[in-house]
Order: sequence, then C-alpha cells, then structure tokens
Amino acid sequence: MIPEASTPGPADSAAPAWYCVRSQPKHEHIAAGHLTGGVGVEVYLPRIRFRRATRRGPVWFNEPLFPGYLFARFDLVRQLRQVHHARGVRGVVHFGNHCPAIPEEAIRQLQSAVGADAVRVLEPSLAPGDEVTIASGPFAGLLAVVSRVMPGRERVAILLEFLGRQTSVELSRELLIQPGNPARHVFR
Repeated sequence: MIPEASTPGPADSAAPAWYCVRSQPKHEHIAAGHLTGGVGVEVYLPRIRFRRATRRGPVWFNEPLFPGYLFARFDLVRQLRQVHHARGVRGVVHFGNHCPAIPEEAIRQLQSAVGADAVRVLEPSLAPGDEVTIASGPFAGLLAVVSRVMPGRERVAILLEFLGRQTSVELSRELLIQPGNPARHVFR
C-alpha cells in the first residue's frame, strides 16, 4: 500500500526532504541506482567494508550500514509514487499515512561519520593478547594469540600452539581474522 501524500504539513512540504526508503532484501544498491538514474532523486546509501574469513582465505565484503534501507531526498507530494514503484524499492517508511522526513542535520552527521564516498572501512584492531584465527596458508584454521603488533610492516607476531609447545610466528595482518562477526571490528 502506498501512503497518500496528504496535504502538505511541516514534515510533508512540497520542498524536497530526506526520507527512509525500504528496499527489497539485498537490493539496496539496485534501488539506489534506479532512484538516482530513473527517478532522478538524490540517494544516500552508507556502506561498510570489512574482512571475513572464508575457505579461500580472507575476503573483503561490502554491506549496507542499514540492511534493507537507504535514504532518498525527494518531493513527497510529486515523487512518492515514482519512488515507491522504482525497481528494488519495497516502499517509503511510513506510519499510517504519514511519511516522516529525516532532518537534514541527521543525514549530514551520518555523511561526516561514514565519509564522502559513503563507504566506511572497518579494520580489526589487533592488540597483544587478542585471539585470532589464521585464515589461510599451512596454519589455516588454527587459533593463536597476538603477542606483538608491528604496524610499520603490517605484520603481527602470534603465539601458536604447535606440536605440543608454543611457537612464535610472524604473519601478515591479511592472514589473521578476529573471531566473531564484523561488529567486533572498530572504525579505523
């Protein structure tokens, strides 16, 4: 159901404003492309980029910061129907017949926190004592403990339980993954 673009009030004025748009599952980028190109509205889709261990080693992933949602700036009265029917869009977030506008300042703060290119890289912050998993190579899948971080060379010294004793090994940061989900990573 498309909410009616009721008589413009303070939040529903004829001037373009930011609104939260719900996308179809895993179609945020498709919705953003069609809203920008087909409908001609300004879109903001903040994303995060992070590394995750896979069977073939560490791989970089890009995901929306708000899965299933993006922000679009448009004239609610004139463009609601076009936005609602754009490919990849499930609808504009609404409460009854009211589509709440997002304050311009909130979008600006989000843009300054995420960055100009709308992608925030999440790097794992390694510190001595952290547990890590080796993602690839001969020690793939083994758990280790970080003993020393060498930032200049992007290498890490780890303690590894191997053949019944602890062995110190230096590896590239690219080969180490902190256990858990990307939410355990911190902003760089």
